[in-house]
Amino acid sequence: MPELHLTDDDAADALLSRDPLALLVGMLLDQQVPMERAFAAPRVLAERMGVESLSAAGIAATDPDDLLALFKGPPALHRYPGSMAQRAQQLCAALVADWGGDPTTLWSDGADGRTVLKRLNSLPGFGAQKARIFLALLGKQYGVRPEGWREAAGEYGEEGSRRSVADIVDPTSLAEVRATKQEIKRAAKAARG
Repeated sequence: MPELHLTDDDAADALLSRDPLALLVGMLLDQQVPMERAFAAPRVLAERMGVESLSAAGIAATDPDDLLALFKGPPALHRYPGSMAQRAQQLCAALVADWGGDPTTLWSDGADGRTVLKRLNSLPGFGAQKARIFLALLGKQYGVRPEGWREAAGEYGEEGSRRSVADIVDPTSLAEVRATKQEIKRAAKAARG
């Protein structure tokens, strides 16, 4: 079992390390909120649902209003609890319908990196960038390394890069990732003019 350190919460990191669905939901929520908050949210959701680990079937079958209440808290699991509760439910429904409710089937059948990337990209809430970052996270920290995963993940799969959550293993690497992101934003702003 991998030992992830993506939040400031040992219990949240432990859940992410042992529960691939929690990691997938954390990745889904990783937008427009601090990364640590997004990846800590699955632990809070599990607690609110009264479960040890998240279940795609359980989330997919939850009444949408009840799931919204779980996302709203307080505290809210995301800056946009309504849209994110809906996306999480859509993600879980797709996992149930297409992958038997088990997210590991996306990557555990011997498919190559490009195929796994295509599968991730097809998930609700996962665009091209998020899918590449998650593939890099699987390869760099989760021990899931299908043939060609680094190439499929693009710049996020590069050895030693400090571009995304895939590269965060401690407070120092977190600071390096944040510095890289700020530099990319500055360069984009300068290019616009």
